[in-house]
Amino acid sequence: MKSWCLLVFAPLVMHAADDSYAAQLFQKHCASCHDSAAGAGGRIPQIAVLKTMTPLTIQKTLESGVMKTQAAPLSADEKLRIASFLGKAITLERKREEIANLCAGSAWGQGAAWASWGGNLENTRFQSAKDAGLTAEDLPRLKLKWAFGFPDASTLRSQPALYRGWVFAGGQDGTVYALEAATGCVHWATAVQSQVRSGITVGEAAAQPAIFFGDSAGYVYALDAASGKQLWKIRPEEHPASTITATPVYHQGRVYVGVASREEALSVAPGYLCCTFRGSEMALDAATGKVVWKRYMIAEVAKQRPKTKRGLAAYGPSGAGVWTAPVLDPEHDTMYVTTGDNYSDPPTATSDALVALRLSNGDIQWSKQFTAKDAWNSSCQLTGKLNCPDSEGPDFDFASSPILVTLPNGRRALLLGQKSAVIYAVDPDRRGQIVWQSRIGEGGTVGGIEWGSASDGRNVYVALSDIRFAVQTKPGSNDRSYDLDPAKGGGIFAFRVDNGERMWQTAPPGCGERRPCSPAQSAALTAIPGVVWSGAEDGHLRGYSTVDGKIIWDYDTAQEYKTVNGVPGKGGAIDVAGPVVGGGMLFTLSGYPARGGLPGNVLLAFEVER
Repeated sequence: MKSWCLLVFAPLVMHAADDSYAAQLFQKHCASCHDSAAGAGGRIPQIAVLKTMTPLTIQKTLESGVMKTQAAPLSADEKLRIASFLGKAITLERKREEIANLCAGSAWGQGAAWASWGGNLENTRFQSAKDAGLTAEDLPRLKLKWAFGFPDASTLRSQPALYRGWVFAGGQDGTVYALEAATGCVHWATAVQSQVRSGITVGEAAAQPAIFFGDSAGYVYALDAASGKQLWKIRPEEHPASTITATPVYHQGRVYVGVASREEALSVAPGYLCCTFRGSEMALDAATGKVVWKRYMIAEVAKQRPKTKRGLAAYGPSGAGVWTAPVLDPEHDTMYVTTGDNYSDPPTATSDALVALRLSNGDIQWSKQFTAKDAWNSSCQLTGKLNCPDSEGPDFDFASSPILVTLPNGRRALLLGQKSAVIYAVDPDRRGQIVWQSRIGEGGTVGGIEWGSASDGRNVYVALSDIRFAVQTKPGSNDRSYDLDPAKGGGIFAFRVDNGERMWQTAPPGCGERRPCSPAQSAALTAIPGVVWSGAEDGHLRGYSTVDGKIIWDYDTAQEYKTVNGVPGKGGAIDVAGPVVGGGMLFTLSGYPARGGLPGNVLLAFEVER
């Protein structure tokens, strides 16, 4: 491949020991024109200058700035890898004069909270009628109150948090905002190093309200909730491809968070030697960020293995990333975590699994695997299959958090939605013994049950993704393009939690003439008494009756908006984050162009019209 110019080249001493693959990318693509400043007539920024930039600034330059053409041969994950390799990890509090639509005051308000991914330690994603401030009868009068536009964004995936009348939300440009729930005005804004990837959690640090979240580059942050000031930042996993997708969970002075990685996607590069990452769960001190304990989901460190059947060198075992928020069970000193697949051979017994950990020290008490020998990475989708392991899938890992419920007979059950399109109820007090199970679709790489179900204690409500697309490598690049199937995927189901009886199911309304489009319902669900909400890839947020599954409210978010902060706003596909409800208001994100979906950049707030 022909060499091209990328910002700067200098002797690889900066972070080479931290990321050998990024060093190789520099050597291959940059050395010919960046081996000296003199060679560029002094016009290329020096390494000292680049080290003052944030990784996000460099990443934007590669993706959409002056170096977009030169960076075209790289995949999105390789661009992030280079940006993290070069940039300086800093956090910047935005100056008040730079913030549009600044709130006049900064006092806390009142109202119910939705302060974590699942709304509670059991991850039920259910809000009571009192705390929701909404009923099924209110839905015909539920109208858009305001829209907030995220600058420089086309993808939104970080679920907001609601706390004491404020909404905390993070964007693709790395900025976290504290907004007034009632009006959408901005209390403060703080920019972190990379895209805000996990959802936001509200807890306490040193007896003061604080928010916790993770970014695409693998950092976990704590910010003062009242001011946005950084309290601490930590990159708890040294692997250069690590990322934080799992929303942290706060409890009694600790923050519990899982670590996944982008290595599965990096495998599409022919020069990438796959794979060495292994997922983990850890407990952090909420006041300081210090690691209290850390538990890898694979005990063995990856080592070089015999060549694959395609003759490629490979490392393993790897993978079993933690993509999900755990269930905490303090009464039994236990937490329950679901895990991802393996990236390379040999497969392990703790991938595609439910793992019970000791809450106090992280010791593994037991684990139960639901799909064995599931080693898969993104190269398995492509012609030639590059780094695809011999096991070759089927990629049926867990992207959904478990839900803990109490059954009518007094026993307990964990409800698990898998990418295999199977919903399980298992007994946590009998080492994961299956109580019942039911299949709702075909499953697949981004199929089956994706980001989360919801339960009101009587039923569990489950959405089906089964998104289908054609994928191919972009010419001259390690990146991929996607062509969505507008006729495949979607649907929502209700099952009794005690015996798995299917109470109802509702097919997706379909894409109509909208393109690109998929009817898949990948985003997490949210429920209140009488209503369950589901966002879809087609851009619609719909409210379904929990009695019979009929659609009783439907809002098409894929449109243009006049935003309260003056940023041009547009909605798109809805994925990952579910809606947040409390104090009579409903909040949802819109915009998700991954896998060929509709881009967007808005946070929408709904309230009952009086």
